[in-house]
Formats: sequence, C-alpha cells, structure tokens
Amino acid sequence: MDFDRFSSPFFSALFFILVFSRAEAYDYLDPTGNITLKWDVISWTPDGYVAVVTMTNFQMYRHIMSPGWTVGWTWAKKEVIWSMVGAQATGQGDCSKFRMNIPHCCMKSPAVVDMLSGVPYNQQIANCCKGGVVSSWGQDPSAAVSSFQLSVGRSGTTNKTVRLPKNFTLLGPGRGYSCSQAKIVPPTVFPTPDGRRKTQAMMTWNVTCTYSQMLASRNPTCCVSMSSFYNSTITPCRSCACGCQNNSTCVPSDSMIQSVVGLKTPTKDNTPLVQCTKHNCPIRVHWHVKLNYKEYWRVKISITNFNYRLNYTQWTLVAQHPNLNNITQVFSFAYKPLLPYKSANDSGMFYGVKFFNDILMEAGPDGNIQSELILQKDKNTFTLNKGWAFPRKVYFNGDECVMPLPDDYPYLPNSAPKNVIGLSFLFSAFFVLELLVFW
Repeated sequence: MDFDRFSSPFFSALFFILVFSRAEAYDYLDPTGNITLKWDVISWTPDGYVAVVTMTNFQMYRHIMSPGWTVGWTWAKKEVIWSMVGAQATGQGDCSKFRMNIPHCCMKSPAVVDMLSGVPYNQQIANCCKGGVVSSWGQDPSAAVSSFQLSVGRSGTTNKTVRLPKNFTLLGPGRGYSCSQAKIVPPTVFPTPDGRRKTQAMMTWNVTCTYSQMLASRNPTCCVSMSSFYNSTITPCRSCACGCQNNSTCVPSDSMIQSVVGLKTPTKDNTPLVQCTKHNCPIRVHWHVKLNYKEYWRVKISITNFNYRLNYTQWTLVAQHPNLNNITQVFSFAYKPLLPYKSANDSGMFYGVKFFNDILMEAGPDGNIQSELILQKDKNTFTLNKGWAFPRKVYFNGDECVMPLPDDYPYLPNSAPKNVIGLSFLFSAFFVLELLVFW
C-alpha cells in the first residue's frame, strides 16, 4: 500500500482531529459517564405510536443546570408530533396541510424542552417538569432522571414499519454533547406497583450522548490558585488561563455593575459576563495548605465566582490527590469518593449542602463559598516537598481547570524552586569551565 498519499497536511489534520477529539470525550475519572435517552413505545395508534422518552444522567459529577436541556432529532420519514406531556417542542412548524386536528409539531427536526414546574397535572408525567435541570448521578440519582411522553403520527404502526429517528442532539444547556445513532435494545420491562405483574414496552431504542469539553467551549472555564502556611507567596491563576482579557467583554471590578447593559439578560447557553482579571476565568478554585499536625494536615478550599450573569446551582468540585484515600472530615461541603478503578482511591467530589450552600451566587460579595478538610497522614508518602500537598487535577462542574505551572507551586523555605536551582547550576558550571580554561 502507498502510504505517501496519507502524509499530506489534510490527512494529518484529519488524523489529529479524529484521535484527539475522541480522547477529549473520554473522562478517565468517570469512564462510563454518559446521558442515555431511552425511547419506550408503550402503545400503538391508528397512524403511529405513543412513546415515553427517559433521559438518565449517568455522569458522576456533571449535571445540567438552568435553563435546562434541549433534545433534538430528525424524523426518518414524514412523522409529526400529535401531542406531548411533560415537555414541549419549541416550534410548531408548517402544519397548514392539516385542517381538523392540528399537530403539536410538524417540523422535520423538532427541538424539545422540559416543562417548567407548576404546570397543570394533566400535562405532567413522572420525572418531568423541572425546567430541564438534571442532577448528576453522584449527587442524587433520584433527580438524575427526566421524562416526557409524545404521540407520534404518520409513522409505522408495528415493530417492522417504525423508522427510528436520527441525528440526535443534546444541549445541556450549551454545546458539548455528541450523540450516537439510535439503537434497538430489548424492550423495557415495567413492574406493577404491587410487584405481582410485569408489562413491557412494544419496542425500545437507546441513544447515548457523551460530553467533550473541547466541544463545549473554546477556552477553559476555571483555574486554580494556591497558597500555604509555610510560604508567604500566593501562586495566582495563570495569566490568560481562560483566554486573554478583553475590556469590551468583561466588567471592571470597580464599576457600577447595576448599570451594565444586558447584565440580567439570560442567555440560552449561559454565556458568562466576567469580572476583568488577569486569568479571565468565570470560576477560580483556591487550594490553601493551612496547617500541619503530627498525624493530620488541614486544607482550605475556596471557590470564587467571577461571573456576573450566573448563579451556579448544584455545583460540583472534583479534586485528585493521593491523600484523598484517607480523608477524615469535611466541613461545610458534602463529599463523596470517586472510585472509577479498584486500584486507585485518589479522587473525590465535593458539592454543596442542600438549602445551605448548594448555590454559588453570582460575582460580588456573596459569590464565594469555602470549606476545610482534614486528612490523615500516611507516613510513607506524606511530604510538603515538591508540591505534593497540592491537587493533581481539579474539575468544576465537570470541566477541567487550568493548574499553575509546577515551578510556580509554593515551596518550602529551605528549598528553592527548580528554575533557581537550574540557574545556580548554570553559573557554577560556567565558573568551573572558566577555571579549567585559564588553569
């Protein structure tokens, strides 16, 4: 085979995109995390079927917050939606061909959103009507489900004549999810409330949607700063961590924020309006090594919101550190270890306590939440040298945060940063070389 023809810039770029886009969608701290859309055909109608669509968020620490999810697809034939319960199509489309009964939606590619809470009971089904907000599986599995029902017309009326929808899309609430094609699976079985009888769907198909931070945003959305009790220097977030500052799109910290035009205008994809900073991130996570006891050590975590446009509800913070396998106590935050692999216990999820601090308020005096944690030392591994006390990775709401460079980590007073050591070594080598030359 002639491999030279694949060495062109086009094929190289194509290979790079295919490989790295797939790698980006894989989260090794949540390898099985996805959102599954399950369509259960529960009955046939004269010209189609009635189906219940169930969305289940199997992601451990990534949820869908307000303004909620939007699900879309393309019909295989000329199907229409006669009616919906628990959700609604955002547009009706051209239904001029119908004279008597007007369908709910005649669009070839409908977009469906959840109903708001408080709708009449005859428009609700179980797990609906939460404004599209879906919890992560790690926080609350019972709230990680959303459902709606639709009656489809001008479709097949048997398992053999039904054509599955295609080109599924999911906004949660912005971009970032890519969905598979629908796949027929064994019909779902429904037990009765008394458990003495089981019924099953006429037909079931699944769609799996996975998240990619690369698709969601061109720039990162959070950064990490560091400090410690043994060093007075504070390591800030890296400059331009989330894109370089643009004074036309950020708000100076000393401005009268109430006068900013469009401040309270909601956006469909939660586009941030951030305070002008060197890092330009909506979220900053600060990790402070606070105290060092004989058998324990203490860390303070602070999360600051620089986004004037958004309150972060049901927020999550994930940290990876080898000593999280022996965490003793967490103050103010709820905590759950993440165990994607049996061989490792170095990751955990922090999240807010319900009705106390599960909402991170918008930028300003209240846009900050804090917690402290106590960890028991492992004498074989614990050290304050070489930045060991700081996390390896940090995620906020499922997006990886930008860490400081290793050379910038706070270091012990009796040690020097690597760049200083390297510079000293360079001068010493140069001095020895001069002695050898003039000896």
